[in-house]
Amino acid sequence: MVDVAANYRAIQGRIAEAALRSSREPGEIKLLAAAKSQSIEATRAAIAAGIKLIGENYVQEAQDKRRAISETAEWHMIGHLQRNKAKVAVELFGVIESLDSVALARELAKEGRKKGKNVRAFVEVNLAGEESKSGLVKDKLLDLLKTISELSNLTVEGLMAVPPFKQNPEEVRPYFRELRELQLKLQEHRLPNIGLKELSMGMTHDYTVAIEEGATIVRIGTALFGPRKT
Repeated sequence: MVDVAANYRAIQGRIAEAALRSSREPGEIKLLAAAKSQSIEATRAAIAAGIKLIGENYVQEAQDKRRAISETAEWHMIGHLQRNKAKVAVELFGVIESLDSVALARELAKEGRKKGKNVRAFVEVNLAGEESKSGLVKDKLLDLLKTISELSNLTVEGLMAVPPFKQNPEEVRPYFRELRELQLKLQEHRLPNIGLKELSMGMTHDYTVAIEEGATIVRIGTALFGPRKT
């Protein structure tokens, strides 16, 4: 049985070290437990250890876990979201981190209006233009944000990215830096409903580099739970 609490403490230590290396306060960085394919027991152990953000890739898996887990946490959708799952996603998740199209934005806003709630989202950016990954190419980012700024019941709070995997995490640094630079440029437009305070980037392999480049949320799976069973 993996000791999730011990792993969490070790990760917190590495987060603090990376924050201090980049003259940041460790408290600025939040750890999101990437719980894809993890059991209900493991997910519950993460919450018990003190983790406040739980990330899921699939609506159905999140639905099953939410039914079984009563402990308090903020649930984030971090996988690709199809428009036909928007209604359920708005009910399940506190934040949709994988908003990547005007069509999905309109659907989320519509569901938010129906439920009388504000839907919180991050825009997922495909920094390398990889066809195998979801996310919006950076050249279309401003146009999407301008459209969202005119919608009610939908607020963009940050950017999210999954850069290409590199064996050497230092090779991923330019992508993290680029997302931070995009954040700063887009903030200058001061668009309504567009906050962009959060940068969700960095996973088990490269999260310390992501923190050094400005990540406010790191999405950790393997280092917390051990290798996925499936």
